[in-house]
Amino acid sequence: MRLSRAILTIALASLGSAAALAEGEKDEIRIGQTLPYSGPASGFGIIGRAQEAYFEKINAEGGINGRKIKFISLDDAYSPPKTVEQTRKLVEQDEVLLMFGSLGTATNNAVHRYLNNKKVPQLFVLSGATKWADPKNYPWTMPGMATYQSEGVIYAKHILRTKPDAKIAILAQNDDFGRDYVAGFKRGLGDKAASMIVSEASYETSAPTISSQLATLKASGANVLFGVVLGKFTSQMIKGVAEINWKPDLFFVPTSASSISFLEPAGLDNAVGLISSSNQKDTLDAQWANDEGVKEYFAFMKQYMPNADLSNSNYAAGYHYANLMVKVLTACNGDFSRANIMKQAASLREVSLPLLLPGITVTTDSEDYLPFQQLRLRRFDGKSWVGFGDILDDR
Repeated sequence: MRLSRAILTIALASLGSAAALAEGEKDEIRIGQTLPYSGPASGFGIIGRAQEAYFEKINAEGGINGRKIKFISLDDAYSPPKTVEQTRKLVEQDEVLLMFGSLGTATNNAVHRYLNNKKVPQLFVLSGATKWADPKNYPWTMPGMATYQSEGVIYAKHILRTKPDAKIAILAQNDDFGRDYVAGFKRGLGDKAASMIVSEASYETSAPTISSQLATLKASGANVLFGVVLGKFTSQMIKGVAEINWKPDLFFVPTSASSISFLEPAGLDNAVGLISSSNQKDTLDAQWANDEGVKEYFAFMKQYMPNADLSNSNYAAGYHYANLMVKVLTACNGDFSRANIMKQAASLREVSLPLLLPGITVTTDSEDYLPFQQLRLRRFDGKSWVGFGDILDDR
């Protein structure tokens, strides 16, 4: 009898502990993420570290509606099979409410269908592929970047405004990245695309050089060049154009190719006049030194990441997207069901963020999942990128 009573006491105590644990879990907002903390793209892991620090700041200030954020960011080494493994762990073992800010097209694609079948929000995907904004077929996925197509449209609009008689040459990487940009660019030119584009060339990512493509494009007589390039091909293109003494009146590269680290091997002098775009303030640019949003960012970094290299823009990117995630969670007003999280993410109305350029806001709705459709052009002056012109958008 005493044994039975002891067993009953232990059982009740265990149930009490389980109930307390369950209640404790309800007090958390569990957010999952996969990023490359190892492997060839490990430099982007900084984004997750900055977000971890920002959520720590939010928790220190009391959390959101009294709940603390539990942020679990795992290494996928930029490998799709590893992304699948880690995402399943996050959803099925760690029981995260949502996935946030995972990086890469192929990696996110590997879990795209899985997360939608599970009805787990896949928010603010860090890839510019157009496919992430498809609310009809994938209602649980939302992109976090201006799409490559939107960016292509904006470059085309600038050409139509400033050089309507342009003869355009296009060099594009032969993959979805290149095709998305070119599709948007042609859409932006509309019915003038056929007459204005005088030459197109592509290259494989395995190619050692793109010099023959550049020679062919120059021979077409084009006076505008749109180079949809990445990584070492950015350097090769800029240097190659200079070496063949080609001086196109307008010379564009995508935002993803605009890092100074890609320009330096080509010689910064050769990159003068290059045009790209952005929707964020450059935190190192002197023009933003007294900007409240930028000062807020530096104050955060000083307190929570005092040893960080502030010249690395990935910290600012992490901070930027963490701000957006907190805006969505705050809008949930205490209802942290997956359905309501997705509803609020798709109901943003002209939301301002500290590091967005003036005049640019975030707007979404149930039929338009693109949070960022506005960009400002910028031109390289030999030292840094300088914004110019009006805000352009793809709406």
